[in-house]
Amino acid sequence: MSSFVLKNVILPNNQVTDVLVDGSKIAGVAPGLTASESIDCTGLRILPGFVDLHTHLREPGFEQSETVLTGTQSAALGGFTAVHAMANTSPVADNLAVVELVRNLGIRAGYCDVFPVGAVTKGLAGAQLADLASMANSQAAVRVFSDDGKCVSDALVMRSALEYTKAFGGVIAQHAQEPTLTVDAQMNEGAISATLGLKGWPAMAEESIIARDVLLAEHTGGRLHICHLSTAGSVEVVRWAKSRGVNVTAEVTPHHLLLTEDLLEGYDTRYKVNPPLRKQSDVLALRKALVDGTIDIIATDHAPHSAELKDCEWSSAAFGMVGLETAASIAQLVLIDSGQSNWQRMAEVLSLKPAEIALDPNQGEPIVVGSTANMVLIDAGAERDIASTSASKSQNNPFEGLKLPGGVVHTIYRGLFTVKNSTLQRMEQK
Repeated sequence: MSSFVLKNVILPNNQVTDVLVDGSKIAGVAPGLTASESIDCTGLRILPGFVDLHTHLREPGFEQSETVLTGTQSAALGGFTAVHAMANTSPVADNLAVVELVRNLGIRAGYCDVFPVGAVTKGLAGAQLADLASMANSQAAVRVFSDDGKCVSDALVMRSALEYTKAFGGVIAQHAQEPTLTVDAQMNEGAISATLGLKGWPAMAEESIIARDVLLAEHTGGRLHICHLSTAGSVEVVRWAKSRGVNVTAEVTPHHLLLTEDLLEGYDTRYKVNPPLRKQSDVLALRKALVDGTIDIIATDHAPHSAELKDCEWSSAAFGMVGLETAASIAQLVLIDSGQSNWQRMAEVLSLKPAEIALDPNQGEPIVVGSTANMVLIDAGAERDIASTSASKSQNNPFEGLKLPGGVVHTIYRGLFTVKNSTLQRMEQK
């Protein structure tokens, strides 16, 4: 294990200092530090490594769209040192064998921590609880459970899941979508959906499930996390729940912070996503809620799909977008460049809070002596043209053609560079 010093970095509190890394730990944070290797980081912002609570790595079963290796390489390029791999694989991650397979694939890849998310119900069918305890007590130590892609729509099943996971501190991450209100839905319900002739997806389909679930969480005392909040009404329900002391957290995706339903007028399937892109008024409400803390974190919902699943007519195209490599830029645009917040908040929503929600070991630690050396360095003054993703196997990128601020220069995972000088590093197989 080697040591090196990052010279003249800018901490989230705007202090300029040096950071000494020795092995896998931060050994010093002070001006004037020295080591055998010195890296000039003048002008670069340093933040704790990002943690994504909502990533689809597709393996096992859908390797034509993504693998754990390619997905974690994409994550490293985006500044992430941990991702949570959703359970909608084939076979479904509803048992010990699959969650341990995903965990071991992440260890072998070596680009970041991969924390498997366990399914709430067997086969994502919504009827019978999966063996949550065995996944929690496995080497994968699963703490986040979700049927994401499908809603746990049965209230009794959801209540049981919230009660059951209390025993080991687990959290249920709900995909809030009332299925009876969204049959064959294709986009946000409104004037544009009527004009385009596409079946509308009402905001109340999301809001009604969130309202039900926060009441269940209040009754059971269980931990509830709301995936990919997308409407102004959902924000108000979460705000109300938090005012009552309900143990609820919420995430928003980068695309719901930036993109709107207007983009669908060209029937470009890159913009087909679940939940759908909403109105500009929803975008503004989500941004405000992220700043004031009603929404706790940004999570990418990185959802890669092969060209065959996206390059087709709208009704047949898969829902989903990639997002790992652009998340930090959109967070900077919304929080920093807008003047609405600061770098401390950016560290909270991309690193500290997601790690806290998921109980991730060695992640989301502040940049202080003794912390694990999981860090990202950003050139906040840069501007980049988004062409495509660099490492993901899929190219369903809704931000292609945009100019976005910032850029990841270095990503450091457990004291090793996974990205150095904006270039992906080849890691030793473990």
